[in-house]
Amino acid sequence: MSQLEQTLKRYRTLRLNALSRDLVSLISEAEASEWSYLNFAERLASHELEQRHGSRVQRNLKQAGFPSEKHLEGFDYRHQTTISKRQVNALLDFRFLDERHNLILIGPPGVGKTHLAIGIGHKAVEAGYRVLFRNALTLVEELELAEKKGELKKRLKQLGQYDLLIIDELGYLPMTRQARYNLFQLINSLHEYRSIILTTNKDFTSWGEFFHEDDVAVPIIDRIIHHSQVFMMGGESYRLKQKLGS
Repeated sequence: MSQLEQTLKRYRTLRLNALSRDLVSLISEAEASEWSYLNFAERLASHELEQRHGSRVQRNLKQAGFPSEKHLEGFDYRHQTTISKRQVNALLDFRFLDERHNLILIGPPGVGKTHLAIGIGHKAVEAGYRVLFRNALTLVEELELAEKKGELKKRLKQLGQYDLLIIDELGYLPMTRQARYNLFQLINSLHEYRSIILTTNKDFTSWGEFFHEDDVAVPIIDRIIHHSQVFMMGGESYRLKQKLGS
């Protein structure tokens, strides 16, 4: 066995997968650039770290469950009169995640709430955070199934492993008493422990309509808006404008 083969084997044993895969090209690069030993050692370490970060990002993007490829770079602020690019960019230092704060996007259908939520979620994953996207109806059904199986606490613990939970389209359909209770359990378990991005077509004064009971709506609202930034989004329907223009 050659020295190169022995070295590659040792890298694989140490689970330095990127180095075991790319060592030959890295050695060629070092020879061509006449790197010092220290520069070469630093390049090996940075290469392994970069590749691990890239693999982790791809894994977390898959786990996030984003329903579509929506990026902030593709968001058209010209049709959105109430939130600016500067405001959105200010969120991308992710202090709101580190401080366990929430973002709430309120507005009528078609103004870009989901696009912004997914776009911010993508950026969070790229920055190293774990994100999960769920349509509100899907999330409620998951919690209901877990509750029927006697596994609600287990599911809440699983959801609490993500740094950011995106709940999309809350308020479009009414909820049963048990669904309201399960959602309250989730919001309560995440309060000041994890962050939420919530999109809804209902302002807070109308939440009693789809919760049917103010005694449930009030504590949920209280926990969501505590330590949160609220964006009231207006403007013309993005989707309607695209359809009319096609």
